[in-house]
Amino acid sequence: MPKVNPQQPIDSTAILLQEYASGQRDFEKAELANADLQGIDLKGSDFSYADFSEANLSGANLRGCDLSYANLSQANLSDANLQGAMLLSADLRQANLNGANLEKADCDHNTHFPDNFNAKAAGVNLK
Repeated sequence: MPKVNPQQPIDSTAILLQEYASGQRDFEKAELANADLQGIDLKGSDFSYADFSEANLSGANLRGCDLSYANLSQANLSDANLQGAMLLSADLRQANLNGANLEKADCDHNTHFPDNFNAKAAGVNLK
């Protein structure tokens, strides 16, 4: 039986942190463009269809997160942990992936990485 998600819209860092601390992990369609989430631990969360465009996620722990269809264009993901993340059809164009750990992250042919980014060398799985 599908879960009903009565939560308030996730459109600020404060709401996200409060909901995550209370055990919430479903943040589908979160609106966090330009958010400062540097060094935050959000492992195992569902951020499918979320907007993180131009957000600062440097050093963030996004291990095992579902970022399918997420907009991460121009996001700062330097030194972020994206191990095992789902990046199916995610938009990472012009994102800063310097030092990001993408080992065993899943992507598909619709995932858009920055120009000159070598997904295979980064350990990304192509589905």
